Amino acid sequence: MKNTRLRNDKGQFKTASKVSEFGFVNLSTYTSPQIKEVNGEDWIDYGADNNYFQYLIDRYNGSPTNNAAINGISQAIYGKGLNAADSNRKPNEYAQMISLFKKDVVRKLCYDLKLMGQSAIQVIYSKGKRSIAELHHMPIETLRAEKCNEDGEIPAYYYFKDWANIKKSDTPLKIPAYGMSNEDIEIYYIKPYKSGFYYYSPVDYQGGLQYAELEEEVSNYHLNNIMNGLAPSMLINFNNGTPNQEERQLIENKIAQKFSGSSNAGKFILAFNDNKESQAEITPVQLSDAHNQYQFLSEEATKKIMVSHRIVSPMLLGIKDNSGLGNNAEEIKTASLLMDNTVIRPFQELLIDAFDTILAYNDITLNLYFTTLQPLEFTEVDKSLQDKETIEEETGVEMEKLSEELSPEFLSDEMGEVLLGNLKGEELSDEWVLVDELLNDEDISDEDWANICIKEKKSLLRRLADEIYSKNNGSAFSYLDSKNYKIRYKYAVGSRKPMEEGNKSRQFCENMMRLSQSNIVYRLEDIDRASRDGVNDQLGHKGAAYDLFKFKGGIYCRHKWVKVLYRLDSNTEPSKNLGNYKRTRSIPATYIKKPRGTKESVIAPENMANRGAYPN
Repeated sequence: MKNTRLRNDKGQFKTASKVSEFGFVNLSTYTSPQIKEVNGEDWIDYGADNNYFQYLIDRYNGSPTNNAAINGISQAIYGKGLNAADSNRKPNEYAQMISLFKKDVVRKLCYDLKLMGQSAIQVIYSKGKRSIAELHHMPIETLRAEKCNEDGEIPAYYYFKDWANIKKSDTPLKIPAYGMSNEDIEIYYIKPYKSGFYYYSPVDYQGGLQYAELEEEVSNYHLNNIMNGLAPSMLINFNNGTPNQEERQLIENKIAQKFSGSSNAGKFILAFNDNKESQAEITPVQLSDAHNQYQFLSEEATKKIMVSHRIVSPMLLGIKDNSGLGNNAEEIKTASLLMDNTVIRPFQELLIDAFDTILAYNDITLNLYFTTLQPLEFTEVDKSLQDKETIEEETGVEMEKLSEELSPEFLSDEMGEVLLGNLKGEELSDEWVLVDELLNDEDISDEDWANICIKEKKSLLRRLADEIYSKNNGSAFSYLDSKNYKIRYKYAVGSRKPMEEGNKSRQFCENMMRLSQSNIVYRLEDIDRASRDGVNDQLGHKGAAYDLFKFKGGIYCRHKWVKVLYRLDSNTEPSKNLGNYKRTRSIPATYIKKPRGTKESVIAPENMANRGAYPN
């Protein structure tokens, strides 16, 4: 066997064999997570390197499909935030719940639960542990469970900011588990039950992680090919002799640091030869139809990732495909409801169970739910079988908002009698003098309206003082307090359009007009209360509350509400501006929040679109 001399990195010559030898370097893949006890450690490792949470984060960052699925589902879990169906009946408890479960905390818990398969809350007690004072989100990747005690319970969790780089000299912070100590800070760990797992819970998309990594590597491979001019994997020839095993390994390691991995062509082959004439000859094995095969891998990875996340339709996450759902609203609705019930709700229920346990410590019981992102038209309710709270809790839709989207059905005489029985009007005493009526929805605030039409009575001395003050300051106008005026609504004719043959005014409208002619007027609160007390649910469309302020007598009704201004006679007098205002109706516009339905309140349903009927 011939030998040759090879210079090492120190400039020294060594004798090496002339036989050609090869070394093959390839990427290694991540192994499945291991949950194991380690001697000398009080905590339980998650993953072979105790860093499996970071592996999940890497798959989230590297795979576009996995990223979109986790973002979309975690956002759907949170929806529009945490709410309570009985918040109106328990305002104090609801206020305490809102102060404990801040939006940012709940949003992070939803995100961790989906991405990591579990989430954690830092519970801070008041002095003496009389109550829970604060709740904070705890990044789940910073926690490791302590080994269980004799009763099979996890007594504590260990906190460390970077478990991948922990040293023997480092001491993680031990924090007791919820209900396992007398300390002021504890950890409430939220995880679903998974057979065969005790300390940690695998993610619900565990079977799709390999495809997430595949999608990541395919994209890296294509990017690398583009950046390197579509260069293939490398064959590197050394034609100055064959070094010993240790030297070959050293050379391989140095090259691997620079060139291995999907971002650097993935793999390479080393060949050590005596000279160029005896170098290794490599016959490339061409991948036939490579672009189609990579396309298949990419599409297959996408499909399998969505299957692992149980995504019914990719359109729900903003991913367009060729399923046809984009042109079929009914199929999208069905997919959305199925996704909500089979995927989103289990996550929400797991969180709500944990929240109920925490609130119970403070003696708070609420019917919690997450306000859904589902469109209202996707929500189906049956008010004949369920009460408001049950519907609100189960659907995640606030019934008030649902009612606002619905129009009235035909108002029968019987319904009108019920409304009249719940509509409490009033006749103002002689101390209040009628000033003006707004027949249309004029762009004016109530305060400006009153100030234009009414002025306060003043003594001679007061008028003289105001005149002097006005001349010195240039302020020619003084606003009156609302104590000097009242605003009410009265029922009035809103359309002179002739009735169709056979029609007649409803008994409700006749009664309301008779009351109006007797100077009976109504507070806005009285009208709203008659509409929304719950007594009149049967009057609205599909059982929703009937909006008397907005729809008056219902379909084809020819009446409207007129806003009426009164001044306190003993303390005010008509303004000199009143006559001019009534002629011109020109008042500087001032923005003010108007009662909901004001725009429609001055329009007779006969003059509305569809004559006040519910569309279709």
